[in-house]
Amino acid sequence: MTIAIEPYSIDVSNEALADLASRLERTVWPDDPGNDTWRYGVNAAYLRGLVDYWRQEFDWRTVEAQINAFPNYRAEIDGIPVHFIHRKGVGPNPVPIIITHGWPWTFWDMHKIIEPLADPASHGGDPADAFDVIVPSLPGYGFSGPVPDAGMNFWKTADLWHRLMTDGLGYSRYASSGGDWGALVSSQLGHKYADSLYGIHIMHPMLLDQFNGERPWDVTARNWDQGKPVPDSILKFVSHFAVQVLDPQTLAYALADSPVGTLAWLLERWRTWGESHGDPERVFSREHMIASTMIYWLTGTVGSSMRAYADAAYYNWQPSHDRKPVVEAPTAITFLGGENPPGVTTEQRVDLFRSGPRAAAFNAVYLNAHDHGGHFGYYENPEAVIHDLRHMFRERRG
Repeated sequence: MTIAIEPYSIDVSNEALADLASRLERTVWPDDPGNDTWRYGVNAAYLRGLVDYWRQEFDWRTVEAQINAFPNYRAEIDGIPVHFIHRKGVGPNPVPIIITHGWPWTFWDMHKIIEPLADPASHGGDPADAFDVIVPSLPGYGFSGPVPDAGMNFWKTADLWHRLMTDGLGYSRYASSGGDWGALVSSQLGHKYADSLYGIHIMHPMLLDQFNGERPWDVTARNWDQGKPVPDSILKFVSHFAVQVLDPQTLAYALADSPVGTLAWLLERWRTWGESHGDPERVFSREHMIASTMIYWLTGTVGSSMRAYADAAYYNWQPSHDRKPVVEAPTAITFLGGENPPGVTTEQRVDLFRSGPRAAAFNAVYLNAHDHGGHFGYYENPEAVIHDLRHMFRERRG
């Protein structure tokens, strides 16, 4: 079936921006005693300062123009709207690559890597390493808009991406990269559609069946590392994971009605998961934090984005074949030092993975660890991602 693809421009109405300004002005603030260390959650004094910046200094039209400077498109695939950037490569043989974000990311977290990947010669690289770069917004996120029906999850997204790349954009083979949800989407592509892939690159090697257990909401329920205690790097995901599997709609009512509530929910994850050392601005600029919040707010997608957790649990992953490894496509993995398990150095990270329980699930051909960066690697350490993508696919372009 042919997929219609149309050019797309971000153009938020003045009325929507005025409504947002009014809501920010009328924010009802809770008290926050004894929370200087953020142990109860987001610190009110810091959040007030960030909201003051939002109201007084942040300019959405500047960000909007930056987004529109890339070639944006929108398609409808099997009734699901999909927004994406498609920056064609400048080089003799660009490899098409679809790069997928996670939660609470947006497509805009990838903006630092698009031009260096597409036009390496203009960024100190070799034009032979060029990629055709496709960066979509996950279904139910941002300018892809809310999904019309329940049930959209990471493995169904992989089917949409395969159709976009083959039926929509006409590529017979392509590569895939992703972190967080994007890593699961890429891994599913490497499982189900390996024959159509040059390979995949992921930031987080997760198991495709991880939501299939009796307690999918409990990140401590899995045997993470051969019976060892659950590391702090996993425990920090507990709170959002449980509520977004078990009760995302209830939370959605609060966040969809409060831009400050949306910012607070995202901010806690940016601070905790990034290599922030307690200061989110060590990782993200204020402009980027507010721009990301705006993308969720202006599109009304904070609720639908959280639903992906519940729908991964309600609609369990099923294998497409029983061959091993589960992810057959050649796989590259980038590890970043801000996510090293306790007591593990960057130099030990690759060997730890190779000796651990997840290695057997992947046809891993390229593994590399870098000292810097946390969960949001494409934004936190774009140089590491660019380096590993170039090395992974340099010999796979034929």
